[in-house]
Amino acid sequence: MARTSVEAERREQIIQAACEVVSEIGFKSLRVADVAKRAQTSTGTVHYYFDTKRDLMHAAFEWNFNQSLERRRPLLESHAEPRDRLRAFVDSYLPRDPVTVTAWHVWAELWVEALHEPDLQELNENVYGEWRRVMAAIIRDGQDAGQFRDGDPVLLANALIGMIDGLALQVLLASHSMNVDRMKAVCDHVIAALES
Repeated sequence: MARTSVEAERREQIIQAACEVVSEIGFKSLRVADVAKRAQTSTGTVHYYFDTKRDLMHAAFEWNFNQSLERRRPLLESHAEPRDRLRAFVDSYLPRDPVTVTAWHVWAELWVEALHEPDLQELNENVYGEWRRVMAAIIRDGQDAGQFRDGDPVLLANALIGMIDGLALQVLLASHSMNVDRMKAVCDHVIAALES
């Protein structure tokens, strides 16, 4: 049983290293040797867990999403009021700390690769399905509590998610018109417009 734990830890270490490398240099430039070096292991060890670079990146994209949800779970559980929960949830996606910025870089790489790969399109669909579900549930709870205006919670969640994605990309691209503070102000304004 101890072997399984060691293998699971090593696999996760490799996946985390892959996310860090893809965040820094992009998927196209990533080499398995770069990941092995970051994980302080050999390319043979990386290939023991992942047959191909693409297999590694599929696992990295999934891991990135799962880590994102795990980082936010305490936020969802610590705010009783839907209004506070939505604000904290959206605020947690602002690309202002190294972990969140790395995660956004990985998302951007996923989107580019998914343009040409059906498997990644399916992964994106699953990931966004879960994100929509969480966001729509918060909005629905807020509507039930009389805190948010009426409307289709899924439609409202999609509008909010699309806005967050677009603004975050502009921040990551160092737009002169969009920085983290402006992104927060826009998000706060839109959330305030949802409130009844």
